[in-house]
Amino acid sequence: MAQTPQNEAPDSLLITPVAPIANSTHGGRAKCLQRLVRLDLPVPRTVALSFQAVHGIAQGEMPDMAAIVEAFPADALLCVRPSSQDPDWGGPGAILNIGMNDARYVDLCDSLGRDGAAALYLRFVQSYAVHVARLDPDVFDDVEDGGPDALSEVLHAYEAETDEPFPQNPAEQLAAVLRSMARAWEGTSARLLRQAKGAPADAGLGLVVQEMVPGFGQGECGSGVLQLVNTKTGQPQITGRYLSQSQGRDALGAGAEALFLEQDPRGPSLEDSAPEAFADLKSHARLMRQRLREEMQVEFVIVSGAVHILDGVRVTRSAQAAVRIAVALAEDGIIPRAEAIMRVDAHILTELLHRQVAPDATRDVIGHGIAASPGAATGRLVFTAAEAQASAARGEPCILVRRETSPEDVRGMHAAVGVLTERGGITSHAAVIGRGLGLPCIVGASNLKFHSKRKQLVATDGRVLTRGDTITIDGSSGEVLAGQPEMLEAAEDGAFQTLLTWADEVRDIGIRANADTPEDAETARKFNAQGIGLCRTEHMFFDPGRLTVMREMIFAETSEGRAAVLARLLPMQQEDFFALFRIMEGLPVCIRLFDPPLHEFLPTSKSGQRELSEALGIPVSDVTRRVEEMEEYNPMLGLRGVRLGVTVPEIYDMQARAIFEATLDASKEGEPVVPEIMIPLVSAKREVELVKARIDAVALAVKAERGEDFAYRLGVMVETPRAALRAGEISPHTAFLSFGTNDLTQMTYGMSRDDAGRFMSAYVNQGVFPEDPFHVLDTDGVGELLKLGVQRGRAENPDITLSICGEHGGNPESIAFCREAGFDYVSCSPFRVPVARLAAAQLAISSQTGKSPRESLKS
Repeated sequence: MAQTPQNEAPDSLLITPVAPIANSTHGGRAKCLQRLVRLDLPVPRTVALSFQAVHGIAQGEMPDMAAIVEAFPADALLCVRPSSQDPDWGGPGAILNIGMNDARYVDLCDSLGRDGAAALYLRFVQSYAVHVARLDPDVFDDVEDGGPDALSEVLHAYEAETDEPFPQNPAEQLAAVLRSMARAWEGTSARLLRQAKGAPADAGLGLVVQEMVPGFGQGECGSGVLQLVNTKTGQPQITGRYLSQSQGRDALGAGAEALFLEQDPRGPSLEDSAPEAFADLKSHARLMRQRLREEMQVEFVIVSGAVHILDGVRVTRSAQAAVRIAVALAEDGIIPRAEAIMRVDAHILTELLHRQVAPDATRDVIGHGIAASPGAATGRLVFTAAEAQASAARGEPCILVRRETSPEDVRGMHAAVGVLTERGGITSHAAVIGRGLGLPCIVGASNLKFHSKRKQLVATDGRVLTRGDTITIDGSSGEVLAGQPEMLEAAEDGAFQTLLTWADEVRDIGIRANADTPEDAETARKFNAQGIGLCRTEHMFFDPGRLTVMREMIFAETSEGRAAVLARLLPMQQEDFFALFRIMEGLPVCIRLFDPPLHEFLPTSKSGQRELSEALGIPVSDVTRRVEEMEEYNPMLGLRGVRLGVTVPEIYDMQARAIFEATLDASKEGEPVVPEIMIPLVSAKREVELVKARIDAVALAVKAERGEDFAYRLGVMVETPRAALRAGEISPHTAFLSFGTNDLTQMTYGMSRDDAGRFMSAYVNQGVFPEDPFHVLDTDGVGELLKLGVQRGRAENPDITLSICGEHGGNPESIAFCREAGFDYVSCSPFRVPVARLAAAQLAISSQTGKSPRESLKS
């Protein structure tokens, strides 16, 4: 073989145990084959071409072809396979039976018969013609399958199209194959395709030239693949496929320990007909698992009962199988626990927590939007929250369709199995609530036409769907489907729990959950969240029994009148907080005081205003006038959050009292409760001082009335740029700062999170933003504000607790930033807690090993 200077990969190398072959110079397939050779497995003779050699071939610089061909027996047939650094990057398809020519055909007629030899030659000619000579496959459409006559037709067709006979020299054939595969790899479309999969623009390709083992002879002969685990479940299960050349069978076998994909009744199984070969195969697979530290699929050929191993590739696997395989390898002592943690992509855990559309299901796509909350759901179309509740009462699954949701729709969302909206982005109301409920949700589906009054949804192809029609939404892909495709059920199991337990042992940042209801809290507890990092109390007021009381408070003219009405809400709020404290016993609960503008609680329709006038006993004109008075040009920047606490303090007084009384009641039944009270939308120190004074006063009053003491922590939700910049003067008055990255991103960019979905794809595609900043934390702009807030807040109050509670808290990339910036914990939707726990552990491990989670997955 060729000699090269030191530190350069040789053009071509015979794969031996000591050959200088590396993944970075010859690709993963070449390196794996060398590992199999080192294990003394029966691997056919193989030559590896380096990235450098293949690049040279693409430029017209051919290696010593005679030397490559001379590395194999004179009558050997060869195959060429790609060997990229990462198998996910793909590569050109394999070319088999190189070296087949007229003379070899004559020789094989004696052993295979004319039909068998002709079929072998014909397949090679057709493959060569299409993939190497680049002929149109239609050229061979009129050729009948099989036999010498078909072979003759194909050879004549090749000559007619190329004006030259089919090449007979094996070295010439091999050179053409190598040249074709090298140029295909460096073509524009192939480069763009692999770059989309994360490959660098200059990613190299290696090629392996391997002697083909003839699958014919005396006794049992055939070829196939075998693996030791089930691809979908990851359970130990010998599966595979075997094609017997001698009897035309398609079966591996059946035994007490094995289940096989197919059992053909026309003949005995491989286990029965060649038990020694079958035992060897299992032994080889187990050795590969042990020594290569991975579940491998074995590609093999059997000749006269003897096994030959052609290749070993990493078993393809579902999310469930990936978790179970990693855990099993660690439990068997093959890999350490830390490596098992690093081998599972944190993002795929969401697939285990929700139903999914089956990968091979037929998808009748009628539209698409932003994949806002993962999972898939099928149900009948409904267009109002009331219809959703009625449908749920009848036991009929439904998909709630809205232009955009508001807090009034929350009960309908609880009743639905999925939500579809025309407007909104990744942090819109529907998206946030959907993720909190674990409810599949698609937002910003603007390519569908929503006709709410007519109760119709018009698909992109013009189909009209009406109330009661069945659709499926895939919140993982953003696709809206007609009908009911096959589904895969959620797949949490023991391996899932084991992996997360190991993750908790190594992660060094806390993980809490955003939870507003007892149901949310139960989910958070189920996923081992370390407390509630954000409870949005406004969602508690939209219960029909409370909404009217809330509206009555809005219509009260005096402070005393508002306080009197709020007193009726007090026991309801107290009950809410008591339930959360009991469910989260022993864990912190952070309650955000009332945040939204009051106009959200008022009816906008004429019918709703008439109903309210009847409930309150006042003229409709008074209701209409009050609704108009409450309107704001930009309510998200208007009278909301702490501004309500300062100007309408009775609301916060009532909530503080409810929290403190629930604290005392819950503490009697379990561990002492220390509630965390969070003031939203702060932008000035004086706001904190005013609200803190009133809350402290309520606390003193409750202690005096009940004759009992309790502790609590008061903090600020940092979601305005000014609060981040002035964190140094705010932090001495607080026990914690929790950064609300949803609003902070919105205000930093001056961009509505509910409307950004309309143009965000164009912005990302044109490189304005690398990612949607509402989905992946902007570590440059918003991140700089976070860092300043952390530094200035901690400088003035070293004991302060720092966290983020926006939806970014469940994003692995954002968690990495938070960990480096010095945050104590992140808080996210309950169903994102497992993802956050695993991602946090991977970050802790990578900080010690210097290898990122993505690099570990690819190793």
